[in-house]
Amino acid sequence: MDMRIELVPGLVLKNPVLSAAGTFGTGREFQPYGDLASLGAVVMHGVSLRPSGGAPQPRIVETESGILSAVGTPNLGVRHFVERELPGLPWSDVPFIPSLWATNVDDFSELSSILSKEEAVAAMEVNLDCPNDHRDGRKFCLNPVTAARAVNAVKREASGKPVIAKISPQAIDIAEVARAVEAAGADIIACSGSVPGAAVDLADRRFSLGSIEGRLSGPAVKPVALWCIRQFAGIVHIPIIGMGGVRSASDVLEFMLVGAAAVAVGSANFSDPGLIFRNVEEPPALCAELGIDDLSSFRGGLVG
Repeated sequence: MDMRIELVPGLVLKNPVLSAAGTFGTGREFQPYGDLASLGAVVMHGVSLRPSGGAPQPRIVETESGILSAVGTPNLGVRHFVERELPGLPWSDVPFIPSLWATNVDDFSELSSILSKEEAVAAMEVNLDCPNDHRDGRKFCLNPVTAARAVNAVKREASGKPVIAKISPQAIDIAEVARAVEAAGADIIACSGSVPGAAVDLADRRFSLGSIEGRLSGPAVKPVALWCIRQFAGIVHIPIIGMGGVRSASDVLEFMLVGAAAVAVGSANFSDPGLIFRNVEEPPALCAELGIDDLSSFRGGLVG
């Protein structure tokens, strides 16, 4: 079965399975577990204009049905990324997509200007979960106006490379944010199923994470993610990348059934680094079992 997906003109994926930013490094870290070229695309770690140390420790706590994390964006800045991390990646075999992290529109614009010049960069993801310095640290994704400004800043400097707007279910009106980023020039929407959360250490009587607030991901958030994608599918006209609790071939197909064009594997990469490669191998057999012979007609094909 042909599993290829053309997300947008010029960005063709061998299959609909991607890595999620922040869970897959640059991709090199996972080469011992599978063939990177077999993936639909590699969405890489977050990149900021200047070096960032990330969030205070501890950064990850296990929960009953996933993980709670507050990692921040530890990286050595965009110049190091371009000079030391991009070279040598098999970008001619699989698309590589950096995730842009910034706390103001000007930094988003400058990041886009730098990265858009790199042949190894297939597209750019705008992480709208970043805190906005000009709105008292409130995240870009919470407001359609600030989300649109960040996306537009990246789009203006993207030199034709596709721009992915990554939004969060935290927004008061997530549908308005989706409409706003599409109008601002986003070519693709990515929806993270992760939601805010906290954990406490009863014995120490402290919060378990150094940042107090974290992001809950894993199986617990899959229903939230499916709901969000279903909302978007009816109001935007650009492709959707779904994520949130993806662990199996059936998860991949469920996300596509509600309207996702592609699906990203996130926190599962931490506990099982070979899982993403199995999620590439297993969907064709499941499609055959379910009588699915065309992914484009299957996508969004819910009955009722």
